[in-house]
Amino acid sequence: MLIIQRHYLKEFFKLLSLIGTGLALIFSILELIDKIDDFMPNRPSLNSLLLYASFNFPKYLLYLLPMALLLCSLFTFSQANRRKEITAIRASGGRIKNLLMPFLFAGLFLSLFGFVLGELIMPDFSKKARELKNTITKKEKKFAFKEDTMWLRATGGSFVKIDLYLPEKKVSKGISIFRIENGYLKERIEAEEAEWEEVRSSNLKVKSSEGIWRLKKVIVYDIESGKISRLRELEYPYLESPDIFTEDIQKPEEMGIGELLRYTKKLKEAGFKNQKLIVDLNSKISYPLINFFMVLLGISLSMRENRGGGLVTAAIGLFISLLYWFSYTVTLSMGYAGIVPPVISTWLVPIIFGGAAVYLFRKIPE
Repeated sequence: MLIIQRHYLKEFFKLLSLIGTGLALIFSILELIDKIDDFMPNRPSLNSLLLYASFNFPKYLLYLLPMALLLCSLFTFSQANRRKEITAIRASGGRIKNLLMPFLFAGLFLSLFGFVLGELIMPDFSKKARELKNTITKKEKKFAFKEDTMWLRATGGSFVKIDLYLPEKKVSKGISIFRIENGYLKERIEAEEAEWEEVRSSNLKVKSSEGIWRLKKVIVYDIESGKISRLRELEYPYLESPDIFTEDIQKPEEMGIGELLRYTKKLKEAGFKNQKLIVDLNSKISYPLINFFMVLLGISLSMRENRGGGLVTAAIGLFISLLYWFSYTVTLSMGYAGIVPPVISTWLVPIIFGGAAVYLFRKIPE
């Protein structure tokens, strides 16, 4: 039995290395092709383009791993069933569930691998992909993150520190503005909040024609005179529109669970609840778990009867994978919209598929 288990495990992981890495590589190249029109005007080197594709590889490997595991488990045991190997094991008195036990541990290991991939590897590589994209397109870096705080350079040589930015509401919390003239600090402005306000009047002298930042609960420190002024509101025309944040602001896929927890905590302390971030946080935990259930589901389906060949097996695997993707995407969207709680939106589909996989595995005929 041990020799047979080793044989099937070898075939399984050999197929997984081909399908998993192949699918991830194809999607990474497709993303590169999608961005090629933005890259080519700056004549990037081939090494830069290949590096950009490689930085996106872990992201697609994580997303496509469940599909690859389902296909590999289906192929491995469907072929064994078609060659009557499973029948021979049964006839010799072997127990099928004992034969499959190493695959259960392999599924748990691959779920752990998916969690580590999404927590430690993908965030770092996603950041590097974004930074390389900005380098290739020669996009000026207008702000930076340091210890969860945003620093940016405003027009006129000023520097701005933002403790918390809420992209959905276009609101900044904890604003510090340092106005520099001739190399010296001339004025410091502190505001509890800054809100982006659309501007329709053409009389305001604003840098952006779309709107202006309105600072609230403001304290102005005049460094030269030592005068301190307190204002209820202050229009500040030297900050660009929130559009500069949309491309370069840190995304959930670039953050681990710890970073997401700290960010959601900061939002909660500021009086805001970001439903999308809570859903993404739960998804980082629930998504890798489906790898185990996909292995279990593929084994259970392939053991029930002869599926008729590789094309039929591939069709079954693709159908189940697409069904899972569609269901999971729909529930995530409902969670983002606040229709269902975040826990339900991220765990409902994995639990349903997991329950079906466990049920079918227990029904495998001996």
